[in-house]
Amino acid sequence: MDETQPLISHLVELRSRLIRIIIGLLVCFFALMPFSEQLYTFVANPLMANLPAGNQMIAIDVITPFFVPVKVTLMLAFLISLPNTLWQVWAFVAPGLYQTEKRLVIPLVISTVLLFFVGMAFAYYLVFPTIFHFLAQVTPEGVSMATDIDKYLSFVLGMFVAFGIAFETPVVVVLLCRMGIVSLEKLRAARSYVIVGAFVVAAIVTPPDVLSQIFLAVPLIILYELGLQMCRFVKPKTSEADEITASQLPE
Repeated sequence: MDETQPLISHLVELRSRLIRIIIGLLVCFFALMPFSEQLYTFVANPLMANLPAGNQMIAIDVITPFFVPVKVTLMLAFLISLPNTLWQVWAFVAPGLYQTEKRLVIPLVISTVLLFFVGMAFAYYLVFPTIFHFLAQVTPEGVSMATDIDKYLSFVLGMFVAFGIAFETPVVVVLLCRMGIVSLEKLRAARSYVIVGAFVVAAIVTPPDVLSQIFLAVPLIILYELGLQMCRFVKPKTSEADEITASQLPE
């Protein structure tokens, strides 16, 4: 009975945190719904600005014109409520962390959010206009450059996720070094493999054109180098005893 009580209390705490995450998401979603059409227009602008004169996007399914702006609004609501989501996750796991780990988590959480937003902004303001302008230039004569708005949204969301995750590379490198999983020397020695891997990943997750692959692979490589430089200021984890000793030190 004594062993089940902590488990039940953890499950109750987890449920409470999940409810707060969902409430935060729903509040942002319903607050943004009146602006759903404007939000979709903003997301669609990189393509619309590069379509030939007289061309426009199309909606194949009857219900698509309603659901696509809703999906865009839900995506933005998730991003806006992300700080609340991460705070709830942090509040749930914090009691089980050592003091040194607590000091590391908050900067990592902040940098994770910022880097994800930077990756999305990089895709929106630089990658999308370049790709769509290139595609408009190579579209054969007599072919109307038009796409279904749902397929366009799927493409945009996929690219946002790809670039957002790619820009998390410094965080991943720092964590690998900090947790003692991989030493800084081994991370430096893996540079050549990272360069090849970056282009392989870019070829898989981006459209089959050279520009998209370069736009993703090059930042991956640069961010990996940035992570290596940050590792110089991070002390690798040594042992559990050291962590316990450090946790007993005053803040």
